[in-house]
Amino acid sequence: MKLAPIILIICLMFSCKEQDQSNTAAHPNLVLTMDGVRSIRSNLGKIPLFDQSLEEVRTQVDTEIEAGIDVPVPKDLAGGYTHERHKANFFTMQKAGVLFQITGEEKYAIYIRDMLLAYAKMWPTIGKHPAERSYARGKIFWQCLNDANWLVYTSQAYDCIYDWLDKETTAKLNKELFRPYAEYISVENPQFFNRIHNHSTWGNAAVGMIGLVMGDEELVDWALYGLDIQVPGDIVKDNDGGDIQLEGQKEAGFLAQIDHSFSPDGYYTEGPYYQRYAIYPFLIFAEGLANKMPELEILNYRDGLLIKAVDALINQTNAAGEFFPINDAQKGMSLKSRELVNAVSMAYHYGGNDPQLLSIVESQDRVPLNDSGLDAAKAIADGKAEPYKYKSMELRDGANGDEGAIGIIRTNDLTLVMKYAKHGMGHGHFDRLGFLLYNGADEVIQDYGAARWVNIEHKDGGGYLKENNSWAKQTVAHNTLVIDKDSHFDGSVRDADKTSGTPYYFMAGDHVQVVSAKELNAYEGIPMQRTMAVVKVDELENPLVIDLFTVRAPKGTRYDMPLYYKGELMSSNEEFIVNKDLTPMGMHDGYQHLWVEAQTELKGDVFSMTWFNKMKFYTVTSVARQGDQLLLTRIGANDPNFNLRRDPGLILRRTAGNTTFASLYEIHGRYSYSDEIPINSFTSIADVEILHESADYVAIRFELKSGKKYQFAFSQNDKEGSSSHTISDGVELTWKGVYDFRKITN
Repeated sequence: MKLAPIILIICLMFSCKEQDQSNTAAHPNLVLTMDGVRSIRSNLGKIPLFDQSLEEVRTQVDTEIEAGIDVPVPKDLAGGYTHERHKANFFTMQKAGVLFQITGEEKYAIYIRDMLLAYAKMWPTIGKHPAERSYARGKIFWQCLNDANWLVYTSQAYDCIYDWLDKETTAKLNKELFRPYAEYISVENPQFFNRIHNHSTWGNAAVGMIGLVMGDEELVDWALYGLDIQVPGDIVKDNDGGDIQLEGQKEAGFLAQIDHSFSPDGYYTEGPYYQRYAIYPFLIFAEGLANKMPELEILNYRDGLLIKAVDALINQTNAAGEFFPINDAQKGMSLKSRELVNAVSMAYHYGGNDPQLLSIVESQDRVPLNDSGLDAAKAIADGKAEPYKYKSMELRDGANGDEGAIGIIRTNDLTLVMKYAKHGMGHGHFDRLGFLLYNGADEVIQDYGAARWVNIEHKDGGGYLKENNSWAKQTVAHNTLVIDKDSHFDGSVRDADKTSGTPYYFMAGDHVQVVSAKELNAYEGIPMQRTMAVVKVDELENPLVIDLFTVRAPKGTRYDMPLYYKGELMSSNEEFIVNKDLTPMGMHDGYQHLWVEAQTELKGDVFSMTWFNKMKFYTVTSVARQGDQLLLTRIGANDPNFNLRRDPGLILRRTAGNTTFASLYEIHGRYSYSDEIPINSFTSIADVEILHESADYVAIRFELKSGKKYQFAFSQNDKEGSSSHTISDGVELTWKGVYDFRKITN
């Protein structure tokens, strides 16, 4: 690490620059503060992680400065040259502003000034972006959302050089660039600015932050409280065909975003992928408000909800720190994203200095170059970091915490996630009571995520592909029940947003953990309930997952229960008939994208299948009924551009009335490619049977190959822990409490 040049420059310039700072009017005061800058300067060379982060940023910005300023006429969609160039410009300006304040080197201020003057010259000459794919077309970018991104980052750069610029230049930029820019993404596009959505959060933050820098109270007022206009509650197409609802709510603005987008637990209704994206404008604008308008006490708003939301986000990740890919989500997005680098350090700085957060910062291996980053990096240097303790939890959804939830169960290396939250607005998927399962960082049972290649121009400009609607959002693409080949809520976003799943029971114990929820609205007049338990069984090397899905419907109802496993099929206790002539499974609701590669009519009372992935074996064991079919599927039908992954799946198909799907998921054994020795590659489950199923109770018994038997019983309509329950319909079961799990000794 070569820190000497930067420290020498600062030492040589320090006395005059320090005096200049003390005599300035008010800037910087948005994210950086004058006191913060002084503290950063005084600690240079003493805090390794901060120094490393500073040098990395300096290298990036110096490279851009050497390449020269390029402000091209907007033309391209995401991934194209003009889009990516303007995106690089705002990132670089923000970093250059920080470097100017820390180092005092005027080359960084000059770079920002010249860039801003180039944008001021271009702004009045361009109309709306030529691409007509967004409900709110931008000017520099194809959608107002990206224009707001530009302003959020650029306002920070402007704040850093505001008092360095001469008054004539600031007056020019305020009048000819920033005020018109703010008006364009607000009053000229109220359908973008004036609703509850992550897009509007970026818009509110952008207008508010530039308002704070310029001292424009009207812009700050618009940002905080919204425009005095109501947007019609229509659903339009956005982001290459995705559904997006213009809320039509009277409340709008930044405070309303906090009120309506988060639950009291910090869960964001659009899901963790978009919570990660939105957390940056939420927190960065909040930091500016905390510095400029402390009377708002924004970081204490709703019991410190914005800081609490960071913890909620951290807990929605697997062992690799990757976010659960529920709703529209690109897999692989993780805690190392630039948004979370800012968020975690800020949560540490403003949230009570929780030492567990420091281990997350360490894994990110960089900090933001501001007060929060300095505080976190210094604490790490002082040895204060502690491991982050992930735990089982139920994260409630809805502004009041009464509109569904997601349940997260963790034990050993296993993580189980069950979704029974709100739909998630335009980014939601039709997958109530769906689940996904991890073994460490590895997917065992996967959620597809979104059909999109973010910012990769090859794939339709980097936006959402049409297959996102036709496949990824549909119910059959998820691990939950499909009835009569129709998606939940018949694929209607408007109908799905009206209701949520119903949490029933959540319990995280030492040996047994249970999550249970009901869905009463996905199919009219057909109630569904899923109960999943993770239990520790003495004879098994890993905890076992019990999955009980009960549904009450008229006789003759056709059920499909998909399961998307990750890996390669090893064996099954059934013989499949391979289909030589593949045809799509259906015409709509996602079935048009599925091939049936093989199928069988189940002959026994139990179906078992083992697959292998990343040196581990996995087995599903399910109760079979007479007439059940098992279909081995493959994604990829009606996909001429190969936009979808060719992932395998299986569907348990049943025609019945009231019924219960009962399955066990076992993680077992290992295989070393170098040693070529498989260990414990076969399942330990010998049998599973349903002892009882009704509207009130469900009970199963399973037997291991060792001969040991276990029993799980669950009360589906009485969750009082003190209640006693008895089943005497063909089998005698008695227990107290919501559930009973026991080894059968006789």
